[in-house]
Amino acid sequence: MNESSQQALLRVADVVGQLIEFWGFKRNMGRLWCVLFLEKAPMSAAELAQLLSLSSGTISMTLAELSKWGVVKKAWVPGERRDYYEPETDIWKMVSRVLRERELEQVKATTEEMERAQKLLSVARKHADIADAEKKTLEHAHRQIGSLLTLTQIGQALLENIISGKSVDANVISGFTIGSGPGQNDNDQNQQNNNK
Repeated sequence: MNESSQQALLRVADVVGQLIEFWGFKRNMGRLWCVLFLEKAPMSAAELAQLLSLSSGTISMTLAELSKWGVVKKAWVPGERRDYYEPETDIWKMVSRVLRERELEQVKATTEEMERAQKLLSVARKHADIADAEKKTLEHAHRQIGSLLTLTQIGQALLENIISGKSVDANVISGFTIGSGPGQNDNDQNQQNNNK
């Protein structure tokens, strides 16, 4: 590959690396995947290190991370004993795995924390020895957490629908208003529609 072709390849790899970094992954993960995608044949770790000007340790760690996410896979090259790699090209397979193992897990954990907080507030509100003002504050906080909980439940349902390939109705979230003010009844209706 001549120098100008290599520069073009590396520019595209850098842009993909920036995009991957924006999504919360390491830049070199995007760069490495992109180089494999743009190359016609599988590449070895040594070839990747040379092309990307990265250490063998960095290449090794990046390949391990990409393999864990199912974004690169080992390829068999006849007559070669060292490992070669090629990219996963099924975009939906890659995206759905990230949504399932990262975003959905985070939303589920958030939902569980909101539920625990609501239960604690429910217990606190039942204590007879607290003042009316404090009881009202707790009731307000309970309602507000309920609103946030509804939002996380909607988010979880949307992600689950996306991952399973079901259609998603953006109206479920477009009219959602958090808080206990006007629009709260709409939230309840949105949640009911989402659970259908």
